Amino acid sequence: MTRRRPPDPIEEVLAALELVLGSRSTDRQERTFRQYLELFLRWNQVHRMTALASPAAIVRDLFIDSLLFLKVLPRRRPLAVVDLGAGAGIPGLPMRLADPSLALCLVESKRKRVSFLRTACRELGLAEVTVVEGRAEAVALDPALRATFDVAVARAVARIEHLEPLALPYLKPGGLLIVSAALEAAAPTGGRVVRVPVPGTSSTRAFHIVEK
Repeated sequence: MTRRRPPDPIEEVLAALELVLGSRSTDRQERTFRQYLELFLRWNQVHRMTALASPAAIVRDLFIDSLLFLKVLPRRRPLAVVDLGAGAGIPGLPMRLADPSLALCLVESKRKRVSFLRTACRELGLAEVTVVEGRAEAVALDPALRATFDVAVARAVARIEHLEPLALPYLKPGGLLIVSAALEAAAPTGGRVVRVPVPGTSSTRAFHIVEK
């Protein structure tokens, strides 16, 4: 009796990537997503960066969820993107692995996670990605980072009205704050909600978008 090979979660990432971008994935994208997942799993065993333990859950709830941000980005390129509270690189690193044209800055306050981000950027060949250690409100005071980004992204770790004052100083006039929203959240004041289909499911992911 032939034993079935277990499903490869990276194949799920690549399928989602092709749906999001509308083009075939590359060998480099497959290789770097695989490296990122392996590194993520190793560090997570020691440093508990997420409660998710299985490769399938990490891919589904973190990697693919991050790729959905690409559907709501402005179409013009290049784009300067700052990921606030980047943690283990979510959503910024999957976005950058999928779209190399993004100029990415990762802002994170916890030292262990900063160490992971720097290790990941080195091992994934992302020398041009900037990693900044510090709290978002303090880092925003740096003149080199203030009002320099087209887009700020974040997962819904706080209500968007709490994220706005942290994120807007990073943005150029007309720049966008894009936050993945929890469940049936109402549209932010002065902003809008965009829903994106989640690949392989019948559900959608809501994104709050606020323009500076």
